[in-house]
Amino acid sequence: MATTDFKDFYAILGLNKTASADEIKKSYRKLARKYHPDMNPGNKDAEARFKEVNEAYEVLSDPEKRKKYDQFGQYWKQAGTAGGWPGSPNNVDFGGVDFSQYASFDEFINTLLGRVGGPTAGSRRNGNWNYTYRPNPGAPTGFGGYEDFTGFDNRTAATSLDTEATISLSLGEAFRGVSKRVGTGDVSIPAGVKAGSRIRIRGKGQVDPQTQQRGDLYLKVEILPHPFFQFEGENLVCEVPVTPDEAVLGASIEVPTPDGMVAVNVPAGIRSGQSLRLRGKGWPKPKGGDRTDQLVKIAIVAPKDISAVERECYEKIKANRSFNPRSNLKQMQM
Repeated sequence: MATTDFKDFYAILGLNKTASADEIKKSYRKLARKYHPDMNPGNKDAEARFKEVNEAYEVLSDPEKRKKYDQFGQYWKQAGTAGGWPGSPNNVDFGGVDFSQYASFDEFINTLLGRVGGPTAGSRRNGNWNYTYRPNPGAPTGFGGYEDFTGFDNRTAATSLDTEATISLSLGEAFRGVSKRVGTGDVSIPAGVKAGSRIRIRGKGQVDPQTQQRGDLYLKVEILPHPFFQFEGENLVCEVPVTPDEAVLGASIEVPTPDGMVAVNVPAGIRSGQSLRLRGKGWPKPKGGDRTDQLVKIAIVAPKDISAVERECYEKIKANRSFNPRSNLKQMQM
C-alpha cells in the first residue's frame, strides 16, 4: 500500500489516539447522521465520507483491530499474518515494532541497518527490537554492507500459536458426549459440557515456521437451543402444562427427562409458575459424580374448546365457587 493510500481513522472521526471508546462512538454517530445517504441524496462526496466514517468506526471500535492499527498504521491488516509486512524477506514477522512511523519496508530496513536517511543502527523509536549484526566489508553492497541479522528475535511480542474455534452441539450431544470431526481428525467431546466451555486439543494450533512447533486448538462450545429443556444456573428447567382440574385436585403426570419419561405427582392447589424439583435428573456435573436437578415449572392451561358436558360442569363450579382469588384487591390503592 502506498503512503498516499493511508487513511488516518482518528482524523476521519475528528479524534486523536487517546480517544475513549465512548468518544469514538459519539463521534461516529454524529458523522454517520451528517453524511448518511438519506440525508444527502445524490451527493457522491457525502457517500464517500459516509463509507470512510463507517470503515474508521469498524476498526477503532474493535479493541483488537484498534490495537493493530495503532501499532502498524497502514499495515494493520497484514499484522499477525505469515508475512508480517508486505514485501518483508523470508516472511519475517517483526513483532513489537511500531510500523506506523515508516513509509515502507525499505525505510524500516534502512533504519535497522543505519543506512543514510535513517537513524543510527543502534537506535530504536517506539519498538522493542532485539537484534545484533556485524559489519562485513566483503558483503554484497545490495544489502548495505552487513552480513546477517544474527540473533534477530522476531517474537518479542510473543505471538501465540494457539487458535480458537467454535463447535456447535445439540443439547443431547452435549449431555451424552460425542465424537466430532474437526479438520482432519476426530475430537471426543466429554459428557456434560456447557455453553461457553473451552476444550483444549493439544498440537492442533498454528505452526511456527521457524521451529515447526504447534500451538493448541481451543474449541469453544455452543449449545443449540432445545424446544423443551433450558438451563437455569446449573440445573435443567422445563415447563409442563396442567389442566385446571389437575391443578385443583392434584394429579400424577408424566414428564420428559434426559433419561426418558418419569411419573411426577402434582400436589392439589398448585399455582401456575410454581416449580417441582426432580433431584438428580439434571445436567452431569464436571468430572463425573452426581447430576444436578431438573426443575419442572407448572403452567395451568385453560382449554379453549370444551364439550357440552364440560361446559355444564364448569358452570356448576362457577355457580357454587366459594374461592375468590381477587378478594385482596379491594383494599389496593395507589
